[in-house]
Order: sequence, then structure tokens, then C-alpha cells
Amino acid sequence: MPVFRTALEGLALALTFTLLLAACSDGSDNPPGRALLPLPNPQLSLPPDVGSPNLLAQNFDLGEVGYRQLEFFFEGTASSFRNVNVFGVDGSWTAEPAEQAQYRSRIIVYRPIDPADFNGKVLVEWLNVTAGFETPPSFGTGQLEMRRGGSVWVGVSAQLVGIEGSDRGLIPLHLKAVNPERYGSLMHPGDSFSYDIFSQAGQAIRQPQGIDPLDGLDAQYLIAYGESQSAGRLVTYINAIHPLYEAFDGYMVHSRGDGASSLSQEPQVAISTPNGARIRTDLDVPVMTFETETDVVPLGFALARQPDTDLIRTWEVAGTAHGDYYTFISGRDDTVGDPVFASVIEEDSILGFISCDQPMNNGPHHYVFNTAVRALNAWVENGTPPPQSPQLALNDDASDFQFDELGNVLGGIRTPYVDAPSAVLRGERNTGDGFCGLFGTTRLFSAAEMASLYVDQAGFVEAVTTATEAAVDAGFLLPEDAAAITTWAPTQWEWQVPGG
Repeated sequence: MPVFRTALEGLALALTFTLLLAACSDGSDNPPGRALLPLPNPQLSLPPDVGSPNLLAQNFDLGEVGYRQLEFFFEGTASSFRNVNVFGVDGSWTAEPAEQAQYRSRIIVYRPIDPADFNGKVLVEWLNVTAGFETPPSFGTGQLEMRRGGSVWVGVSAQLVGIEGSDRGLIPLHLKAVNPERYGSLMHPGDSFSYDIFSQAGQAIRQPQGIDPLDGLDAQYLIAYGESQSAGRLVTYINAIHPLYEAFDGYMVHSRGDGASSLSQEPQVAISTPNGARIRTDLDVPVMTFETETDVVPLGFALARQPDTDLIRTWEVAGTAHGDYYTFISGRDDTVGDPVFASVIEEDSILGFISCDQPMNNGPHHYVFNTAVRALNAWVENGTPPPQSPQLALNDDASDFQFDELGNVLGGIRTPYVDAPSAVLRGERNTGDGFCGLFGTTRLFSAAEMASLYVDQAGFVEAVTTATEAAVDAGFLLPEDAAAITTWAPTQWEWQVPGG
């Protein structure tokens, strides 16, 4: 539970904190009644010229799609934080800086080669370290639209495990293991300081001093991204840290469960957060939460559901899983949105080192997430909120979903993958090697099942086209992705009904 103080101590600290805030702000840019703490600018440097930047992000050459990769170290003094009030489920949390420590970490930057292609948005992803090394799952899911729209993407090594590794890691791919000569000088004081390290990465992008990580591009908007474990950290960041600095102009909370990460952890004083924590409703920037089936029931997000507001939107997507075939396998080759990436196949092996007992989910996660990326960019820039999403349908005690006669979930954002399906696509827990529980399942329909549903190829294509157009009209599919889906439909039929 959060650390509590006596009433007298709390009153004194609150008064001191209020005076500090007032002294630190010039009052020119900030909302009435809110003064911001100064955010330090870290020092940037180039990594040693040994090897190349390490990140499992894509298979293709960025230069072939008009982008280039840059990597920088950044260092300075970071703060941990302590709570000032009791952290309740409403997310209205108050925190203040606590201990300080030195750090040196890294950011990796993907930017358009041609400055004219840049749309002014910098998408800053809190790299995920659940596997014991860093991965960029939000980039993996939405990289096509991120590039297609002209955004810069930045991955931040915000947490200790990404640099030093973990005894529970899948394989030793943390930075110091992969290239000790390049990354050996990095130092991380622990995850209690991760929130400030992430803020300072944003500050280095927005107000560069010395080395410019964007190499001359003007960052008009910074939007923070985090998926899964990193989404849990973003929930805590939004509720407790954003009001102190306002370092970001919007947030994508991608596939969170029911909780939020601790504000502080050992060796600092542990400060936990409550299960079912919601996003605070007094925000001044947009927050979009993107949820798959796995997130809503198996990972418990149903407990943290909250109504949409002018600055909060939650999308729940039918037929999707927390991790899927596109994000971790096929999407690594998706350069231009070829229709083949609309295919539904059965695959149970993930990059050769995770094998699941059932084929993993191969649903519409990436296509709807592309839409969310574009919608959040527009929301941050011009204030137009995304459409509101229906919730996935739950049974009476919220222990499971409600399903249609074919086995696909009811409710949520609808796409042709569930309204004109060629498979049962679920976010349920798979079994097998570690992490399979997050990858959902796919069961392709047999040729006989396809024929009973659609009669022939023309019937299937017509059903897919109708469902796709409905999803575009509802604002949940982009026209260019819809074209890929409908273009692929005849081939999907031929795969499943050979000669039919």
C-alpha cells in the first residue's frame, strides 16, 4: 500500500511542495492554477562506434522505406517519486520528487530521411522489457501507419532490465549482453527512477541542447506510447507524473491489464498502486487506451473500465489478442501494406523460440491499431476525438465474454475478421512455452464450414467487402487498409477452399 505520513508531516510537505511549484513556473503557458516543475535537459552523446544499434524491431532496411536510424546515449540526474496523497482507483494521484541518482541510458530514433515527409509528431515508446530484453510492441503493431503518416518514432530504454537483463529473461538479449563494448558504459539506478528518465528523454527531443536527436526536425507534438508492462507504467506516469511536468502532448496506453505499476520499488521505499486504477479525468491532454480481448478478461482490464470523456477514449477490439502473429512475426516484413498481411493463417511458433499448443491469434489488431495511431495524431493536433468504441460483451459476472454461434466474441469494435470471418479468432489464453498465454488462438474454418457460410468465393468476398465498408464508415479501419483486406479476400477463400 502507499506510504502514509502523519497529518502534520503531510501538511508541511504539501505547503513546501506548493511553494516550490509556484517558484518554478513563469505562469505563461500552463493552465490556470497549475504550476510545473522544471524538467532537466539530459546530456546527449554518441555511442561507441562498435557494432550497431540493438533492437528487434523490423527485418527490412529502413532506408528502403524513406527512414533512417539514429542512436544516442543520454545522461543526467533523475528523481524517484513519493506519494503525497492516498492513491485511489480514480487515478487522481499527487506525487513529488524524492531521491536522486545518476543515470546513463539510450534512445533509438527512426526519422524520415526527407524533412518534408515529417508530420511534426514524435511517437515516444517506453520499450517493453517483459522478455528480459527490450522490444517495441507498439511499433511492431503500428509501424506501417507510423511511417505512412510521417511520424518520428523514438524508443526509450527507460528500465533497468533492458540494460542489465533479468534472471527470468527468455534469452540474454539485453544491451550489455548483446554488445558490452557499445553499451557497457550505460548505468541505471533502478526502476523507481524510470519515470523521470522517460520524462527527460522527452525533454531532450522537445528542447535539444547540444546534440539534436532529431537532426533538425521540429518536434511539434510528443505522444507517449507503452504496451503491456509498459502500458502499466504509463498509467502510473499519466496519473502521478504528467501533472508535474506535462512532458507529453498525448498518450497511447496499449494493452493494459487491471493495474498500474508501482510508483517506487526496492531498494527505494515501495509505493504500490491499486488494482483497477482508472485514468484521472482532470487531464489536459488526450489519452487513448487500446484493448484486446486478452486484456479485457484474462488480464482483468474489465475492472478498470471507465466512461469516455472529452480527453479519454478506450477502444476494445473483437477478435484480437495481447500479442499476435503480425506484431511479432509477419509485420516485421510489412513495408507498404501489401494485401498478404491481411491473411489469416495458423502458426504456433514465434520467432523459433516460443512454441504454443494452438495457433496464435492472427486477427485485426494491427489494422485497428493503425487507425488508432492516425486518430490520436489528429486528436493531439486539432482536438478532434476518435469515435467511441462499443465495449466487448461480457457475461453476467464478467468472468468471460459472450460469443456468437461461430465462437467469435460479441460487441467491441467490429471488423470483417469477426463479422465475415474465415476463422475463430480469440484472445483466450493459449498454452505451451512462456508467454503463450498472451497470444490468443486462431482456428481456421474448414472448406465445408466456409461453403456453409458463404456458398462460394463471390459470397465470401461480398461479405468481407460489406463488413469492411461498415468498419471504415464507423471510423475503425483506414481506407488504405480496407483496400488491402478486400483485395486479399479472394486468395483467402482459395487457401481455405481449394478448387471451390
